[in-house]
Amino acid sequence: MKRLVFGILAAVIAVSTLSSCGYNSMVKLDENVKSKWGTVQTQYQRRADLIPNLVSTVKGAAKFEQGTLTAVVEARAKATQMTVKADELTPENIQKYQAAQGQLSQALGKLLSITEAYPELRATQQFSDLSAQLESTENRITVARKDFNDAVQEYNGKIRSFPTNLTAGMFGFKPKGYFEADAAAKNAPKVEF
Repeated sequence: MKRLVFGILAAVIAVSTLSSCGYNSMVKLDENVKSKWGTVQTQYQRRADLIPNLVSTVKGAAKFEQGTLTAVVEARAKATQMTVKADELTPENIQKYQAAQGQLSQALGKLLSITEAYPELRATQQFSDLSAQLESTENRITVARKDFNDAVQEYNGKIRSFPTNLTAGMFGFKPKGYFEADAAAKNAPKVEF
């Protein structure tokens, strides 16, 4: 009987200790990071879905180098193949994902800058609508990435703070990776006609 009472008491103490050391809040923060990651992926998918329509519109209205269109299509294919599961948000995986998306951003930037030489293309309603949707999507991506980084900051801060770092270590909570500025963003794209 004493062992049963002692076992129950030990279990109650263990549960309250884990709770006070933030296990439940770490789980909630981890789930928040996963949710924010899902939003990031949704916005990148939205962009990927717009690209075939944009390429099709540009191809029909402008007669410039096929290589630019091919580069956009190939970059889109690579970017949509690269996925990171919410349970694998390591800094390395985030960087790989970001690199694939960065290549697509560069290809799109080149495509859009080249279209400036074609006023008849810019004047078409379809191109104008697609450009507006793409710009809106890029803004949504920026917001989603910021929200994701905010969630990662809160989560990483929690699992690294004492005493929750002890609980985090016991239960395998690992730091998550951040989105960082793309290295290519330091240099403005060169546009030559």
